[in-house]
Amino acid sequence: MQPIDHFDLRNFDLNLLIAFDAMMRERSVTRAAERLRIRQPAMSHNLSLLRTLFQDDLFVRVGIIMQPTVRAQMLAEPVEQALGMMQSLIHASSEFDPATDQRIFRMGFSSEVELLLMPELASRLRQRAPGVRLHGRPAQRRDVYRLLDDRILDLAIGCFDNQAQRYRQHRLFEQSLSCVFHPELMTLGESISLTEYLRSPHALVSLSESLHGCLESALDTVGGTLNVVATSSEFLGVLGMVASAPLIATLPTRMAKRYGTAFGLSVIPVPMTLTVPDVSLVWTAQEDNNPASRWLRGEIHDILGQMEIP
Repeated sequence: MQPIDHFDLRNFDLNLLIAFDAMMRERSVTRAAERLRIRQPAMSHNLSLLRTLFQDDLFVRVGIIMQPTVRAQMLAEPVEQALGMMQSLIHASSEFDPATDQRIFRMGFSSEVELLLMPELASRLRQRAPGVRLHGRPAQRRDVYRLLDDRILDLAIGCFDNQAQRYRQHRLFEQSLSCVFHPELMTLGESISLTEYLRSPHALVSLSESLHGCLESALDTVGGTLNVVATSSEFLGVLGMVASAPLIATLPTRMAKRYGTAFGLSVIPVPMTLTVPDVSLVWTAQEDNNPASRWLRGEIHDILGQMEIP
């Protein structure tokens, strides 16, 4: 199939093909005009333009019938197919049926959100949308908008800054932080002093070169300096370290309470106020009215937007 020459086609009135198809069906200028709900002179004008365009009479009068020429007969089937495809496209349903649709959703996460969302989302999709597949990947704040613009991601979930109007953002939940530690490895009670907190060895999640990672800006606001002795790019890695060594980890409270107990860890409040960004769902304006994207965003909101801290 040859590439479409848009410059060539822009001067061609596609309504002429509709007039041609009507003539092929009716074999009468009068009846073709009635079919198109236009006046007969307008239909005659269309036929004249078609004859000039194709350099052929296209239809010749035989008695009271306008019979197609050989050229018209050759054009008839391709024109009918083209118009049929256009009509199907116009009337195609814009709805998304999760029970039957086959597609891939590409999502970017901060790692704690992935652990909170994906188990429940995968379970829902197996029941409600068996033909839908999920591809998840890490998405850091500095990269997420480029990944959305390049269509590498359909949407992203995490702590992101407000950006230009070409993006849409929906807040899912506020974040708070808690400390986790193994009660048999560290002699801490139900609370910890600020001095002890800052002095204790810490394991930390870090997706950057900074040991403080995403906690750095929060700690800077109170002038705190953590004694970071180990980092991991994954929350499960940090939980594993804290379960095996006398370390403290500062984690999002939802993550700490949901997964800390599985590692035998105790969860206590952070001994100071640390402001961390809300978790939001972000997508491009182009995806805003996409029925499939709207459906997935609704499922994510159901899971995360109404999730209580356990």
